Amino acid sequence: MTSIRGPILASLLAPALLSAAAAQAQDGEIDLTVLPAVPDDYTPAQTPWGEPDFRGGWPIDHLNGTPFERPVEQGERVFLTEAENAAKSERLADMRGRYEEEDASDTIGMGHWAEMGDANRRTSFLVLPANGRLPAKTEQGQRNADAMRSSWRNGQSFRSWTDFDSWDRCITRGLPTSMFPGMYNNGIRIFQSPGLVAMQLEMIHEVRLIPTDGRPPVPAQIGHWMGESRGHWEDANTLVIETTNFRPGPSATSVVTSGSPRNNDSPVSREAHLVERLTMTGPDSIVYEMTFTDPVNYTAPWGARTVWQRDDEYEQFEYACHEGNVQIRNYITADRAAREAGGE
Repeated sequence: MTSIRGPILASLLAPALLSAAAAQAQDGEIDLTVLPAVPDDYTPAQTPWGEPDFRGGWPIDHLNGTPFERPVEQGERVFLTEAENAAKSERLADMRGRYEEEDASDTIGMGHWAEMGDANRRTSFLVLPANGRLPAKTEQGQRNADAMRSSWRNGQSFRSWTDFDSWDRCITRGLPTSMFPGMYNNGIRIFQSPGLVAMQLEMIHEVRLIPTDGRPPVPAQIGHWMGESRGHWEDANTLVIETTNFRPGPSATSVVTSGSPRNNDSPVSREAHLVERLTMTGPDSIVYEMTFTDPVNYTAPWGARTVWQRDDEYEQFEYACHEGNVQIRNYITADRAAREAGGE
C-alpha cells in the first residue's frame, strides 16, 4: 500500500498552526509544497465498550470550494500564496452572499442550492501524486471511461435508463467520491456499537457499515456499489478502513466536487482497493486520508487529505431522490423529440 502520511496535511488542521504557517509562507520561510505533519498527541474519549469515540456529526460542507484536482499552474504547491488566498476568500464570500441576496429579493436560485465552504490555503484535496492531479489511465482504463454513460457527459444521447449513471438514477455516488463535498447535502454522521462503525451519508441517504470486530471479508465474487469495508483501530486515535469488492459502475470522482473531471467518467474495477485513515486530532477535528489503488484503470495510486469539523447541530433531512426523479424520463423524451425533429 502506498502511504501518504508524513509531511502532508490538510490545511484546516489547527488554526494556530496554520496561522503560523501562513505567516511564514508570507515571509518566504517555508516551502509551499510541504504541509505540517498530522498531530498524534490527542487521545479521544472512549465508548463504554472501550473503543475511541468518533460518534457525532462531521459534515464536510466547509470544504466546498476547494478543488479536487490542483490547477496545473500550481505545480506541486499544496498551499496557496497570500494573493491567491485573498482572491479565493473574496470569491467564496461573494458566492455565500447569494443566499441573503435571494432572500432579500424573495427568490430562490443557486444561492439556496449550492453550499459554499470557507476559504482555506489548500490548492487541492489530492496530494498523491505530488502534482495533485489524477494519474493517467491505463489503456483499459481509458476504454472503460469511454464506455461510461452519464447525464454529465457532453454530446451523449439518452435512449434508455442505461444511458445514466448510478447517481443519476438515485442509487449511489459510489466510493471514494461520496467522501468528498458536493454543492449540497454534505452531511456525515458517525454511529458506533461494539465491533461496528456506521457512517450515514446525507447524499443518497446511504449508510456505510464498517465492521471492526476482525471478521473476514466476503468472497471476491460478491461486489457492492460501495464495496465491502473492514476497519480496525490504531494508536488509540485512528480508524483504518480497507474497502474491496467493488462493483463497477459508479464513477470514482464526481462533477459536483469542485475541480473534478467533468464527465463522471473515472472508472472503478473489481480490483480497486481503498484505504482510509480517520485520525482524531482534537475533540472537534478528524483528519481524513484516503489512498485509492486500481491497477486495471490507473497507472498509479492516488490519494487525498481533508479535515472534518464536528457539528452536532447539523441536521440531515430525507434525500427523497428516487421518489421524485422525473429527470430520467425527461432526458429520454426530450432526446427522442430532438431526434424526431431532426428527421432521425
